[in-house]
Amino acid sequence: MNDRQIYIDWIRIFLIFSVFLFHVGMVFNGWDWHIKNDVRVEALNPVMMLLHAWRMPLLFLVSGAGTRFALGFRRKKQYVAERSKRLLVPLIFGIFLLVPVQVYIEKINQYPNLLNFYQHMFDGVYPAGNFSWHHLWFIVYLFFISMVFVPFIGLYRSRYYRGFDEWLVRLSSGRAGLLLLYVPILLSQIVLRPYFPKETHAFTNDWAYMCLDFLYFLYGFVLLGNQKIVETIQRDRQIFLAVTIICIGLMFGALSLFNHSRAGWLVYDVLSLLMSWSVGLAIIGYGRKYANSDRPLRSSLNMAIYPFYLLHQPIIIVVAYFVVPLGFPVFLKALFIVAISLILIWSIYHFLIVPFNFMRLIFGMKRKDSIVPKETVRPAFAMISFRRRENQAL
Repeated sequence: MNDRQIYIDWIRIFLIFSVFLFHVGMVFNGWDWHIKNDVRVEALNPVMMLLHAWRMPLLFLVSGAGTRFALGFRRKKQYVAERSKRLLVPLIFGIFLLVPVQVYIEKINQYPNLLNFYQHMFDGVYPAGNFSWHHLWFIVYLFFISMVFVPFIGLYRSRYYRGFDEWLVRLSSGRAGLLLLYVPILLSQIVLRPYFPKETHAFTNDWAYMCLDFLYFLYGFVLLGNQKIVETIQRDRQIFLAVTIICIGLMFGALSLFNHSRAGWLVYDVLSLLMSWSVGLAIIGYGRKYANSDRPLRSSLNMAIYPFYLLHQPIIIVVAYFVVPLGFPVFLKALFIVAISLILIWSIYHFLIVPFNFMRLIFGMKRKDSIVPKETVRPAFAMISFRRRENQAL
């Protein structure tokens, strides 16, 4: 699979934009967040519950696939160095320059200004204190998973992996056979969730969801790098979609039947895990079928999504701080937050990040002089190498 898998880029772009819309929704739904509208829209809660069940696992899935494409023939040290540069540098920058803005807005009545807040940045750990990585938890987890994955690189390149790869092909050849990979997902949560029941994003007490994210990353690596398996996912996409719809109906049916009791939520969680896996497979299947053609906008968007992810939440919170007090209907407030936030993100990206190599570094982008136009890469082996490097995960 030396050719670029265009559909993975489009899915990644779609997922990052869905994260943006999800966080705009957090301003208005019934859950607590950094800043809230005076009128809460409780009807958003079930919709966002469904989105939350699959959007981040699917992002880890495509990140695993991107890692396989980006790995190429790199040695382990090269892989570790590349992951560290691409993930740790933006993480450190974001923790000290992007996250404090969010915490300050949330606790703005406790500090006279942002500069004064910085003097108290290390006063405890959020939410009781101020230090946090907030939305950058994804980068923390992805870096940790990438490092845990290092021993698998040698196994992946060994002759033993070929037998495992052939077994996966046989498994996927049966109708919707890949749904059986739901079993390890379910078992991991049965074992770990009694000890780590809540998704905290705090790393130290979030091992159930960390294991879930690792499995999706691993599945993305071993499944989406095999052409035969991807073809079967595309073939079975309608089955995966049907399973998703059935799971959603049963999930909310269980809550109604058991009147939101503990038993109802247990059934909901079991079905939610299956729904998350089936919808991920369905999106991969439909994406490869209908979104595997290139467009001029794809390359630009794919390059911008990492800075977009880093910037989106602090900008949403700052914009919402000024929009929420306005006496507009909820729909207009949401529209203003979306529009103004997108304009600000695009402006910062276009005028402050793209032109400067230092800014590109701290936002996880390549240097300007390291991007080689495709038409200048003549030999066939060089084209293959370039495409592998281009297919990078977030």
